[in-house]
Amino acid sequence: MEKIEKVKIAPSILAADFGNLMDDIKSVEKEADFLHIDVMDGHFVPNISFGIPIIDSIRSKTTMLFDVHLMISNPIDYLAAFAKSGADIITFHIETVDDPASVISQIHALGKKAGISVHPDTDVHRIFPYLSEVDLVLIMSVYPGFGGQSFMPAAPGRIQMVREELDRIGSQALLSVDGGINDKTAPAARQAGATLLVTGNSVFGDKDPAEAIRRVKECAG
Repeated sequence: MEKIEKVKIAPSILAADFGNLMDDIKSVEKEADFLHIDVMDGHFVPNISFGIPIIDSIRSKTTMLFDVHLMISNPIDYLAAFAKSGADIITFHIETVDDPASVISQIHALGKKAGISVHPDTDVHRIFPYLSEVDLVLIMSVYPGFGGQSFMPAAPGRIQMVREELDRIGSQALLSVDGGINDKTAPAARQAGATLLVTGNSVFGDKDPAEAIRRVKECAG
């Protein structure tokens, strides 16, 4: 793997204080590369988070890039709405659609970057046919649905398999990892080939979120 200069960080607002959401977002603006927005429907994952009105409400208040992670059963029905609300990247789960290539094309047709994600129980080889078409690949290193889980020991091996395939086909897609990322687990994810780390409690649970991002970047290399 050709190592990029610095790993990118995307704090997940799922771990933010929603009573002070914009304050939390502003606290990471200068250090973060993306803002990760987890949308959950209580069907594909056993939890409900938030949706389009939240994205609408914060879009005009920050210039951060929005990586919207759709953990929902019928993402096709909402692609246009999420694009209109201000998503820069729309990431869907391969398990939720019958024709991933069509979904990727629809996202691109909306003028947005397309991401594909894979559940920890799904063979990562299922996403290989679509890697040349996407802008981001998201490997879940916890079971999607709840924050605060521990980084799965099997995750680095899965990241490495995808990294090798991306390199083989010459893809420049971001390889993102979501779940249990902190200054202790980030090095393993990075060494396996991740280029974008999604952070939750390790950043927004810290008294100084910006410093927490700097620590993760420093330890990940």
